[in-house]
Amino acid sequence: MDHPTPVVLPPLTLVLGGQRSGKSAYAENLIGEAPAVYLATGEARDAEMSDRIARHRQRRGDRWTAVEEPLDVAAALGRLEQTGHPVLLDSLGMWVANLLGSGKNVARETAGLIKTVKNLTCSLVIVSDEAGLGIIPDNALARKYLDALGAANQAIAAAADSVILVAAGLPLKLK
Repeated sequence: MDHPTPVVLPPLTLVLGGQRSGKSAYAENLIGEAPAVYLATGEARDAEMSDRIARHRQRRGDRWTAVEEPLDVAAALGRLEQTGHPVLLDSLGMWVANLLGSGKNVARETAGLIKTVKNLTCSLVIVSDEAGLGIIPDNALARKYLDALGAANQAIAAAADSVILVAAGLPLKLK
């Protein structure tokens, strides 16, 4: 029986892009055909999100083990690294929104995530929305979200071995 050749990934890759840019599919392809873990931060709170999650699951197929964790991503990564499989965290943007909605300190949680990531023995690919490519929001909560996401993206990018921006399905290596 043939086994897929494992892809050699750097310890930490950040894949950024706008909404519907193809960043998640690109990140999944980075991992290749070997078994992998999909760490989802989104929750199905309405029918549209349920449909979106179902489409993502169908696209990924059976080789992925899905784990849902909207808040304590660092602890989940600590448990998941024991599988020895690469992990795809999708998405940092949803995680930041969940943290803000729960009254958590995003900067402190991001620092804890980076500390955990630096000690992982498995490869990690993080997907995030690029902040600030659109108009400045007209409400304080949306501006607070973009500020927090932008700061989290910058912190993760500084710690990452590889950073890729995806636009219109096309990757641009930033780091």
